[in-house]
Amino acid sequence: MTIDTESFRFRSLVKRLAANGEVEIVHEPTSLSKIAGCLEGNPCGAWFRNVGPDCQELAGNIMGSRRRLAMSIGVEENQLLREISKRLSTPIEPVEIGSADAPVQQVVKLENAADLTELPVHLQHGDDGAPYISATLDFSTDPKNNRTNVGMRRLMLRGRKQAGIDLNAPSDLRVIYGGAQCEGNRMPVAFAVGFHPADAIAALAMTPAVDELSLMGAARDAPVPVVKCITNNLRVPADAEYIIEGFLNADGWVEAEGPFGEYVGYYGRLKQNPVFHLTAITQRTDALFQTATIGGRNMAKTDTAQLCALRTEQAIWSALESAVREPVAIYCPPATGGMYNVRISLNQRMPGEARNAIAAAFGSTADTKHVFVVDSDIDVFNDEQMEWAFATRFQSERDLVVGDNFRAVPLDPSLQGETTGSKAGFDLTRPFGQANNQEWKIPDPPDFQQTQLCSVEEALNEGPKYFRELMNATRSDDGREIVRELGNFYDNGRLTRMGDGRYILD
Repeated sequence: MTIDTESFRFRSLVKRLAANGEVEIVHEPTSLSKIAGCLEGNPCGAWFRNVGPDCQELAGNIMGSRRRLAMSIGVEENQLLREISKRLSTPIEPVEIGSADAPVQQVVKLENAADLTELPVHLQHGDDGAPYISATLDFSTDPKNNRTNVGMRRLMLRGRKQAGIDLNAPSDLRVIYGGAQCEGNRMPVAFAVGFHPADAIAALAMTPAVDELSLMGAARDAPVPVVKCITNNLRVPADAEYIIEGFLNADGWVEAEGPFGEYVGYYGRLKQNPVFHLTAITQRTDALFQTATIGGRNMAKTDTAQLCALRTEQAIWSALESAVREPVAIYCPPATGGMYNVRISLNQRMPGEARNAIAAAFGSTADTKHVFVVDSDIDVFNDEQMEWAFATRFQSERDLVVGDNFRAVPLDPSLQGETTGSKAGFDLTRPFGQANNQEWKIPDPPDFQQTQLCSVEEALNEGPKYFRELMNATRSDDGREIVRELGNFYDNGRLTRMGDGRYILD
């Protein structure tokens, strides 16, 4: 059986996105010091064909828009969440292949030949502690169940063969490493650089425990070809551009790592973290290095914010499915870091379902802080409609839901050192059961439809009419002649108005 190692290749995706105008191609020589400035706030991805003195290739911001994420898995933007949620519910086991058939092991560098500083790694933010390899998927094995764990984190270069790794925040990798450290063991770990967005979506997904290589297969909707590393027994994607192999020793959280411009839009402080020790670098012969945009002044255009937003939506959608009858849409604006503010629309079939939606979002694994719930007539992707709903359907005394002592993400600077945080829910829905009342109807331009021709009096004799209906009945393209006739009825004491504004003859 032939194993496909090209369909989900990073270079193949970048080429396809470039052909669709989503990725800029930069042919002229570009120094590594210029990369961050070229990517900051760029609405497109960028593919640099000639980077640094070694003339390497690098692509960045490839996942920095919802449109590109949707294109990468072959769906429209408005289908992205539902498609990913559907796929992640059905894991697909990986297919293991040999080293000779694994493109990512076409070039193998061991011992002195393996050098992190030969990779095109650039300084991303002005106060960062060092250049970071910012787009990596980490692979490890949980000894309790022998499952592969996949995450997404960065590496700060601290030498040719060492890098800092952030294991401060709660994560499966932190737990696995903590167990190894307690037993005095080194922990093998490998990092993929140059991967398909589906793999990143799977790595960040909040789903029940499974071997996460099969979760990557689910996100791809195809089995992941995997190969064993050269210097350890970890299985990694055989179709990646690079694999960085190594281990974390048992020294623990002993080395300074950071600061770094974080996904929340501020700098993360200098932290004590473990050190990654390099044992091998393997790659394709024409490997395309990947960098991710993180933080900065243009959060909505970064890789991490878009990925985190989709993860947040997927986690809350799962919680909503058992909390309310009819959720319609959910959106996490990436400008908030991709997790802190969430918008939910639903069809309320029973009183109180907006509050159920708020409670479900509060208790989900997304760790969001602010939840805005609207009726289905509001487009949660439209800022203007959301502002209008907030302004006209919300009373703080009645519609604000506040709670405290919730689980919180430590990187949130508003915590100011607290270990738990507060949440707020905003019920921006209309009063239940009143959606069709006139005072809650949204004004639209009149819809003129030709009806059977009759006079104003004949139309009113049939029953109460809105002015538009009188224009339809008389096939009027003006309306002022109808006003004149209505004036005559008023003068004769024959015309009154109903509570909803319709005209009626006495």
